[in-house]
Amino acid sequence: MPTLTFDRHTLESGAVLRDVPVTYRTWGQLNAAGTNALVVCHALTGTCDVADWWGPLLGPGRALDTDRYFVVCANALGSPYGTASPLTPNPATGRPYGPDFPAVTIRDTVRLHHRLVRRLGVRHVAAVVGGSMGGMQALEWAFTGSFVQALVPIAVGGRHTAWQIGWSAAQRAAIAADPAYNDGQYTDEQPPAAGLAVARQMAMVSYRSQPSFDARFGRSLQHPGGDGAAGAAAPYAVESYLQYQGDKLADRFDANCYMALTRQMDTHDVARGRGAYDEVLASIAQPALVVGIPSDVLYPLREQEELARHMPRATLETLHTPHGHDGFLIALDALNDLLRPWLQTHVPAAA
Repeated sequence: MPTLTFDRHTLESGAVLRDVPVTYRTWGQLNAAGTNALVVCHALTGTCDVADWWGPLLGPGRALDTDRYFVVCANALGSPYGTASPLTPNPATGRPYGPDFPAVTIRDTVRLHHRLVRRLGVRHVAAVVGGSMGGMQALEWAFTGSFVQALVPIAVGGRHTAWQIGWSAAQRAAIAADPAYNDGQYTDEQPPAAGLAVARQMAMVSYRSQPSFDARFGRSLQHPGGDGAAGAAAPYAVESYLQYQGDKLADRFDANCYMALTRQMDTHDVARGRGAYDEVLASIAQPALVVGIPSDVLYPLREQEELARHMPRATLETLHTPHGHDGFLIALDALNDLLRPWLQTHVPAAA
């Protein structure tokens, strides 16, 4: 994947990152005016490869129409997939930052991505689209003023609540409790895989819903010969599923990156330093399609209703799926059908 490197990037905290790589992907062509860019923002453990997780939305005639738009997605700060993160060599030492990677915010990521798209020749962004952590970024893009024409925040609120911070904190505690974590000073040969796997298991419960789990697993045993009694060797099917998901993430992700990204999500608050929350939302001038999922227990629908109530040009749509927060990564055809007509109406075609 292509990477651009900036000499320096000053964070909200005042810390300065140097030799800052940003990994990204693009689809379609930028028009001569530089005004048909559509920025897509990935979720917590996602990558800039939109085709990998939103494939049915990407391509000619789809919501992310590559005949109309120059689609851009970049990895967030803290991500283990190429953008500056705990895995990146610290120019001062030549060794990876590890736990010494500076604290970053959603605003830090958006400002870096803003610089990236400008470097790519973009003069105005037609729309910014993202779900979950990507939705946080989409909302922050609103404060780049007239640079962005439209917003599509999905399955997110205007600020991280105590409920969401609590889930993040519990997952970080699971990682920190793994003896291999060693305050973040672990090696590639002995990473805190068990702690990261447990953190992912916890997250997966919050990403789904009770009806989704009940319909898929019920009280089924992974090995039908067992009886489900306490101490039985055969785990329930849902246990096996969570173990699989935990191990799968631990194989591809870095624990310090997970720590950095969840802390970054906890900084999300569009009103921080800007004024009263309701008034800040009311100041967002761009047309916005706010998408909520009624079965979402992590970012409940009332948070999207709140956004739509206060943002003066917002339209609320609901994505009906039993799968909870992860519905925006599962019910892709339905999501495409929500986004495509709205974008066609509110976001000009390429000139």
